[in-house]
Amino acid sequence: MSSSSLHILVIGGGIGGLCLAQRLKAAGVSVAVYERNPSTVWPEGTRISINPVGSRALHDCLPPVLWDAFVTLAARTPAGIGFLTEHLEELVVLGDAFMARGTEEPIDGHYPVSRIALRHLLLAGLSDIVHFDKTFERYEQTPDGKVTAFFTDGTSATGDVLVGADGANSRVRQQYLPHAPRVEIGAGGVGGRLPLTDQSRSWLPDALTTRLNLIMSPSSYTLFTGIYDRQQRSVEALKRIHERAKAAGLNPQLLIDTTESYLLWAFIAPASTFSAQEYQLKGQAVQSIVKQRIAGWHPTLSRLVAESDPSDMGIMTFKASTLVAAWESSNVTLLGDAIHNMPPVGGLGGNMALRDASALARALIAVEHSTSSLLPAIQTYEAEMRAEGFAAVHAALRFTQLTITNSRLQRLAARTWFRLCHTLPPLKRALESAWTKPMRQKK
Repeated sequence: MSSSSLHILVIGGGIGGLCLAQRLKAAGVSVAVYERNPSTVWPEGTRISINPVGSRALHDCLPPVLWDAFVTLAARTPAGIGFLTEHLEELVVLGDAFMARGTEEPIDGHYPVSRIALRHLLLAGLSDIVHFDKTFERYEQTPDGKVTAFFTDGTSATGDVLVGADGANSRVRQQYLPHAPRVEIGAGGVGGRLPLTDQSRSWLPDALTTRLNLIMSPSSYTLFTGIYDRQQRSVEALKRIHERAKAAGLNPQLLIDTTESYLLWAFIAPASTFSAQEYQLKGQAVQSIVKQRIAGWHPTLSRLVAESDPSDMGIMTFKASTLVAAWESSNVTLLGDAIHNMPPVGGLGGNMALRDASALARALIAVEHSTSSLLPAIQTYEAEMRAEGFAAVHAALRFTQLTITNSRLQRLAARTWFRLCHTLPPLKRALESAWTKPMRQKK
């Protein structure tokens, strides 16, 4: 039993909430996580690219055995991000050295990981504090300084702090900050996956199987590609993870990623280019829409879309959180998508949730150790979270605007600029620094 004087309620068992719970539990702070999904049902999702912001947060929050398992089992690091024309002509490649640096400095590394594998890793050792099938309904702050969470099954839980880590449609945020909604940003997209097999690798160019890419046409359409390429691990490395996990009382099988390698793609366009009827379509009908929109592009890109599994395809609209002025801090707070949700372009959202988890854990541990009072600690955390989180939102919005601008002149100018950066190293270094800034951890 914990002798903690604090008890923290975390609403939401996503990567941010679980990362927070890992750090708090390791520090002896009493914490309970309430997740609406059953323990046996969880949306698999696609890969997530952990950048230095996220990797440093994971290093800070995970026990050594889980951090080592994370690094060992992560997929192959992309060799930068390439900007290509719709005919697969290379304009410029950025970040190749920056992204590969993790081989020398693991805590500053880039790690593509399966979302479901990362969730299993973050759940390791938390079976006593994670409660599934708990759909949050509302909270009440009590006169004695406590906060009670109520769930739709009629149960409740009381603690000293309630953390809304319940994602983009956060019910905690809707009650706490009803004036901070998410809004549509004028962009939409379709995602697909192509299994990376010997056969598909034989016709895919190296550019698509070794790095991230933004493929920009003169029209308002952009195709993003990213890889999830599992690396072959030595028997010795897997045995070491297995033995260390068992010694720590963890289930080694949950730390082994069995996800097959694949190429992820996302077709991004102005939301207005899809009709109301098209937003209702699924599967092969959506696949056909993407094939029609990229007709005339390089045949490999058409084949990439055509040979992907259409079963999960649908058209989604992108939204982002609205920046609100600082609010009066209380014993209710938020992290990740619950407060600074952003479009997926740039892959910043999950990393910022991990950063928030690390920062909030640090604040709460200081309260536990009596080096800070509760409300000032939360106020300091929220000020930092707003600054860092909404800077990432703005960066993601800029990235998205680049992909959907319908000005043919602007897109051709961007392509010319990328070509110029390719030939002039000082310009390339400046562009690379600006592009990778949101992915870098402040020292």
